[in-house]
Amino acid sequence: MAETDNKIREPLIELKDIYKIYQMGEEAVHANDGITLTIYQGEFVAIVGKSGSGKSTLMNIIGALDVPTFGEYFLGGEDVSDMEDDELAEIRNKMIGFIFQQYNLLPKLNLLENVELPLLYAGVPAEERKERAFASLERVGLKEKWKNMPSQLSGGQQQRVSIARALAGNPSLILADEPTGALDSKTSREVLNFLKKLNEEGNTIVMITHDSSIALEARRVVQIYDGKINFDGDVNEYAAVL
Repeated sequence: MAETDNKIREPLIELKDIYKIYQMGEEAVHANDGITLTIYQGEFVAIVGKSGSGKSTLMNIIGALDVPTFGEYFLGGEDVSDMEDDELAEIRNKMIGFIFQQYNLLPKLNLLENVELPLLYAGVPAEERKERAFASLERVGLKEKWKNMPSQLSGGQQQRVSIARALAGNPSLILADEPTGALDSKTSREVLNFLKKLNEEGNTIVMITHDSSIALEARRVVQIYDGKINFDGDVNEYAAVL
């Protein structure tokens, strides 16, 4: 992204010298080892790394699922670094929409009820919940199937319901964890194209992946290796070094 763009946009994610250290017997394992990263509103960033690189640990911190051992994390200007569990839950519900590899849909709820769920946790009144859930399902082209159960859908359709659920709360950040990991190549392409469309509409997307070819679908790539950032740049620059 051009520097002038960054001056216009506000930082959404600011990680400052982030360490996450686990004690394994007598050894201290640095899963994240001094990560500094800024992501601006409206970006589509892929965080890519092999298994054990520290990308999942970083995702958990960005997603307010965990806090760093050391360092500072600001999400939308709010310091998330040392929040308690209930405060983290509130931040997640208010600011982040999650898209998971395995969809995480509840099998005994229909599509509308699945999409409504985060709004229910957020205390949104019933009528508004229903309206917002219908609107989200319409955005992913599944409004007509609202009565269906997850088991009646294909994998790609289930992932689109997962995306609708993430959008229902109007989050500041959409965090996609290996969103195509359980899908075939054709369906993966459809989901990635949909994420691109959401980004073009102004949504900030951070996608976690182990697959460099998937990372190339983003606009910016951050590569993690041994708990550190070893590449951060435009997707075209990343393609050139592969």
